[in-house]
Amino acid sequence: MTPAARLSAAMQILDRYLAGSPAEQALTNWGRGSRFAGSGDRNAVRDLVFDAIRCRRSHAALGGGETGRGLILGGLRAAGGDPAPLFTGEGHAPAPLRPEDDGRPPEAGAEALDYPDWLAPALAADLGADLPAIMDLLRHRAPVFLRVNRNRGTRDAAIAALAADDIQTEPHPLAETALRVTANARRIQASDAYSSGLVELQDAASQAVIAALPLVDGLRVLDYCAGGGGKALAMAAAARLRLLAHDADPRRMRDLPERARRAGAKISLLDTAQLAGQPPFDLVLADVPCSGSGSWRRAPEGKWLLTPERLADLCRLQAQILRDVAPLLRPGGWLAYATCSLLAQENEAQIAAFLAANPGWTRQSERRLTPLEGGDGFFVAVLRRDSRR
Repeated sequence: MTPAARLSAAMQILDRYLAGSPAEQALTNWGRGSRFAGSGDRNAVRDLVFDAIRCRRSHAALGGGETGRGLILGGLRAAGGDPAPLFTGEGHAPAPLRPEDDGRPPEAGAEALDYPDWLAPALAADLGADLPAIMDLLRHRAPVFLRVNRNRGTRDAAIAALAADDIQTEPHPLAETALRVTANARRIQASDAYSSGLVELQDAASQAVIAALPLVDGLRVLDYCAGGGGKALAMAAAARLRLLAHDADPRRMRDLPERARRAGAKISLLDTAQLAGQPPFDLVLADVPCSGSGSWRRAPEGKWLLTPERLADLCRLQAQILRDVAPLLRPGGWLAYATCSLLAQENEAQIAAFLAANPGWTRQSERRLTPLEGGDGFFVAVLRRDSRR
């Protein structure tokens, strides 16, 4: 495909996305109907689509409208390029420019930094002077991070093994196990280091969340909202634990047994009905459903799907999960609450409300991470149950 043909394909996919189709589904459907497109073409089109979604508001302003064509035009103009040589209408190129394609500079604030207007007051209150810098980072692609699995080898061994497959990495300060990929990230899943379980894909801030937990050999630990199991695998590599994983939708954990086998980890899966018969846990991690505002650069569709009503529902669910998991802890046990959100109402406010309603608990530690530190935005609080209760 020519560069112009890639633009046309991205415009078609974005129009489907704007009409309500999830971006991944629109990309998959395009790929099935475009067998001529090689892997390089598919990757390039994918990048164009997700870059446009991350910068949906500002690119629409620069491109003359919130359409696939407008978003792609806006992206080219934002990068300082002249779209005219690519918009020729020849072959598979987009149609030539017309007066209605004229754009305008985005307005300062939420439009220029690509976030919803209704969230502006909360983000300003919670992020303060860091708001513009954080929101700008969330407009760009996320770095690729790996977690070194210490059950399989050392960080130096992982760096060397990846380099043998021409994948360049460097240590990242957010976690001792974190490696930032600096070259050839798309080769990771075909590498020996990945297939042998020496490394796993995991954001550096997510690894920092695990490093904040009081993990020591022998603890009985529950990952309550396990999802795909990334944090459960990280815990399994941090200490010799009796580790169990649960998710309200067990289908999210379907790949975890194979991932655990590759990583050399032992993780038992529980459905909700099985929880009632379990003895108390030493530690429960509740990485709860949230707005995802700290990871918008990885999942940019969530930025535009979030509504005040959806956020209120999530906050209610988070509070309910805290109430549900508290009785699962033994006296003296730890409850770790985590989100990938930047919003205080999902983070500090939830912990304050829980502690106010449950006098038998104390806050042991609390940390908020933002993309300014290199990884995604995350929050983690570790609470402890009174040993007499």
